[in-house]
Amino acid sequence: MAVHKTDFMGRFKSIFLCTDGSDYSSGAIHAAINIARECGRPRLTVFRALEFNPEFETGGARFAEEIELQAREHLEMIREAAAENDVECEAVVRRTTEPWKAIIEEAKKRNADMIVMGRRGMTGLRKILIGSQTSKVIAYSPCSILVVPKDAVMKGKTLLLATDGSKYSEAAEMAALNMCSRCTEEGVCIIKDFIALSVAKTDALLNEAKANVEKVKGDAEKRGIKAEPLARVGRPYETILKTAEERNADLIVMGTHSRTGIDRVLMGSVAERVVALSHCAVLVVKA
Repeated sequence: MAVHKTDFMGRFKSIFLCTDGSDYSSGAIHAAINIARECGRPRLTVFRALEFNPEFETGGARFAEEIELQAREHLEMIREAAAENDVECEAVVRRTTEPWKAIIEEAKKRNADMIVMGRRGMTGLRKILIGSQTSKVIAYSPCSILVVPKDAVMKGKTLLLATDGSKYSEAAEMAALNMCSRCTEEGVCIIKDFIALSVAKTDALLNEAKANVEKVKGDAEKRGIKAEPLARVGRPYETILKTAEERNADLIVMGTHSRTGIDRVLMGSVAERVVALSHCAVLVVKA
């Protein structure tokens, strides 16, 4: 399995890769192995949550065992791919009635610094944002989440930070600046473009958006990093996605707030919409 070289993410101690066994996980698998290889060889765990119904299990134990065997074979292929890239990888399969809860529990158990997930194909925004396992993981994760579309490749060239000036965006800004600081050759940042974007919902709020990105620019300059401030008016998630495509971003970095109830999880935040529709990988940073 070939992976693309990049030192985009910095250093981690524990990376938690989730796969559902489908081709939709391929981008996440490549990204997780790549990050582990280039970022200090952290502990990599690949996890498969097998959703099951206890009543079905009683009458179809043999079928369930076959599904688990297939899952383990898939994880073994990932483990071998990691080994080819000099990355040690632990493979874990778990049967559960609620996959998203199992992901959170296992990530906490391993003190994960980041959860890496793929993203399934989609037929409509409403369908994506209601009942999505990824949405629930983002809401309850104890750490940052990297969501990688099937065919996305993180080359480490263009980073788009989406900020609204909140404390959640400050955490995302810190993560983005740390990436730029670590992603260097001979002391020079190799990220070609670091774009700080803030979206105002109305013209009256544009000055506030400009202030947000100018702050990021100033913070970046203090660390010897060049940032391009960009303030636009529009619907936040649509403008973020459009800008990312226009600038051919490798990665969108943004923050999100923690939530306390499933009803709130499924309302469709800006972060969830960007994750659902982005052409590139999205790093959601938890404050």
